[in-house]
Amino acid sequence: MSSTNLPSVSVVVIAYNDAGLVGEAVESALAQGPVVAEVIAVNDASSDGTARVLDELAAHHPRLKIVHRTENSGGCGTPRNDGIEAATSRYVLFLDSDDVLPAGAAEALVRAAEEHRAPVTVGACVRRELPQHHDVPWVPGLYTAGDVIDRPADRPELVRDTLCVNKLYERSFLDEHAIRFPDGRFVYEDFVFTARVLAAAPRIAVIDDLVYVWHVRRDAAQVSISLDRKDVGNWRARIEAHRTASRTLAAASPELGHACQVKFLEYDLRMYLRELGQDPEYQAAWWTLTREYLDTFDEAAVEAAAPHARWVVRVLRAGATPPADIERLTRFAAEPPRLLPPYATGPDGVPVWSEELPVELDGLRELPTAALPVTIDAEPAGNAAVRLRLHDLYGRLAAAGPRTAQLRFLPRAGGEPVLAKPAELTPDGDGGWSVVLPFRLADLAATGRRKGLRRLQAWNVGVVVECADGSSLLTSLRPRGRLLRRRALPSSRYGVLLTQPYRTGSGSLALRLAPGAAGALYLVQNRIGRARAGCASR
Repeated sequence: MSSTNLPSVSVVVIAYNDAGLVGEAVESALAQGPVVAEVIAVNDASSDGTARVLDELAAHHPRLKIVHRTENSGGCGTPRNDGIEAATSRYVLFLDSDDVLPAGAAEALVRAAEEHRAPVTVGACVRRELPQHHDVPWVPGLYTAGDVIDRPADRPELVRDTLCVNKLYERSFLDEHAIRFPDGRFVYEDFVFTARVLAAAPRIAVIDDLVYVWHVRRDAAQVSISLDRKDVGNWRARIEAHRTASRTLAAASPELGHACQVKFLEYDLRMYLRELGQDPEYQAAWWTLTREYLDTFDEAAVEAAAPHARWVVRVLRAGATPPADIERLTRFAAEPPRLLPPYATGPDGVPVWSEELPVELDGLRELPTAALPVTIDAEPAGNAAVRLRLHDLYGRLAAAGPRTAQLRFLPRAGGEPVLAKPAELTPDGDGGWSVVLPFRLADLAATGRRKGLRRLQAWNVGVVVECADGSSLLTSLRPRGRLLRRRALPSSRYGVLLTQPYRTGSGSLALRLAPGAAGALYLVQNRIGRARAGCASR
């Protein structure tokens, strides 16, 4: 079947105050070729130049149709519903004004939908962190390319993909089951729409083509609704969206409803916990709201969750207010998880969260070494070395026999990691192990240059531990002491090398390197840009 004989697609683009970006989104939809019969851009009563940009584009592109709303809806659901109503093609595809469709996405989706007679077809999506252009795959490993899922209830893990934009929908399927987005200011409307789709039990075809690029601009003057987490209202909105989705799925399939609750515990809860911040008022409000929602969960869902998520739930349930070691809990919710010392045991020797909160850490004894929430501290050891200290965890590491440690530098912009030379760990007499490793930043900067990182280089710093029993683990580092000090190092290769170790949002060590004058200038400009964006967002 040639592309000219394929059924057509209506691409629905929603926009609000996005004059600078909406043109790129629309152009990416028009560039899909003849399979896209129309691009329907819904302007949600923008107050900037979005309407003008869209009208000018429509004057040159007959396939572009504009729907101008006279009143802002407050969310994404209503304009998407308007686009569905205006669509005339057999299939519908959604696109946000600050994202893009890769070339060939629409045709690849339609071909699979037709071949498998699937009302829903899903493809690959990446979250592209800008301006670094770091691509992070969305729900990697969830789908198998070429798979055809006849009954979503047979694959309950599908509830973990809550996006609507990486899928093609047959318009008649949406109409037959009255599937629409929640109207008005309903944040996380994708959750509810996707739940309604899965509850209708469509056949789902899977392709491995990249069909959507989701742009993440954390330094933007105005972040997206889902990234706007400055108050507890965002968490409340996410809970309400999840509650609605969970009820919808449970009514259609107990398996899907159960999976939806487990997903919340393993993903949503831990994500927001690790971003809890330092504001006591926010922490208290978040704690109360979360406990109230967890009280509605089936105990079977809690028991089915992975151990790390299960322990978080039990700590939350153990106290009406945030505990004194709340930061310890946020670090434990990080990825990878780290359980900071001290480590307490109950009267019978069973591992517990702490002496103040003797929540049993059931299942810890059975975890493989690679899944242990190990903590490794890093502190300076001279000008070109770092000292690592590996803490034991209730005797589990001692049983495995830690033998060597190896620094691992992963480019934050994507790519293969750089591994330093491993070194022997030695017992430190305190129940842990330590090692001093070279930390030659000039060599790392040179490696980054060879990898194409020409100006500002950003690296996540981790460590690989190999054990005598053949097991191993990979985890991040907790910076200690003066390790986070910024320095300008003289370099025979670059003249000057600016180094900026920093702590990530999850408390892990990361590193920025700016080799040479051009790199130093870029680092300064980058910091000024972030500062201006922060001021504008406030």
